[in-house]
Amino acid sequence: MKTVLLIGKMNELMKNISDYLRKFFNVQLCTDNNQNVIGMIKVVEPDLAIVNMVGLYDMDTNVFDTLYQKFSEIPVITIGTENEHRDFARYYLDKQFTKLIRPIDNSDVLSAVCERLELNADEMVSNVREKEDDRKKVLVVDDNATTLRSIKEMLGEKYNISLANSGMKAMTSIGKTRPDVILLDYEMPVCDGRQTLEMIRADEDLQSIPVIFLTGVNDREHIEAVIKLKPAGYLLKPAVPDKLIEAIEAATIK
Repeated sequence: MKTVLLIGKMNELMKNISDYLRKFFNVQLCTDNNQNVIGMIKVVEPDLAIVNMVGLYDMDTNVFDTLYQKFSEIPVITIGTENEHRDFARYYLDKQFTKLIRPIDNSDVLSAVCERLELNADEMVSNVREKEDDRKKVLVVDDNATTLRSIKEMLGEKYNISLANSGMKAMTSIGKTRPDVILLDYEMPVCDGRQTLEMIRADEDLQSIPVIFLTGVNDREHIEAVIKLKPAGYLLKPAVPDKLIEAIEAATIK
């Protein structure tokens, strides 16, 4: 994990930025005292420094010279108003320094940090959201767009829902994010539910994922064919929320 050093007065702006960036980086805080900055950089060896320029005229402005002369390898982002930046214009002629103008959102700060560190901000946000979302992950596979939307609306508040409109797209989705359970349409063109289940079970890393079939055909022969595949469950369409939730919870009991 990359380390970011926040330098400046510990005001509300600094607190908000610190709290947000801690989701993505190892964040260290440092007052604007020049000697403290030198000591912290030597100890934590940051990948990037952010200088909060609020209260600029009260801070130790030697910090800028120190960063420029002694630690030129560390990219620096400064956050302040145009006026706060004005007396330091000479530093921004060098690629080491990047300025962000207040008011600014935390997402803008993250984008700037990622750009300087050559990281993908969207990917980092997605990874954090996935870690923070402790809901069960449900992959819904159906070639009917209306069915996909309907099930997502039914289950979206309770579960982390992903959608796929074909068996092949389902396999791609599973490869990226392993679901806790799969709701799989039995009747699909090209690669139907049975074939999709066979592909899942052929992969040792995926075969333990419970699969619940959804089928719109309610005759004995059809139902028996579904049961022979030994899914974790099966439901007749149109599915209703209570039945879906009951089946998902039963399939994911550990």
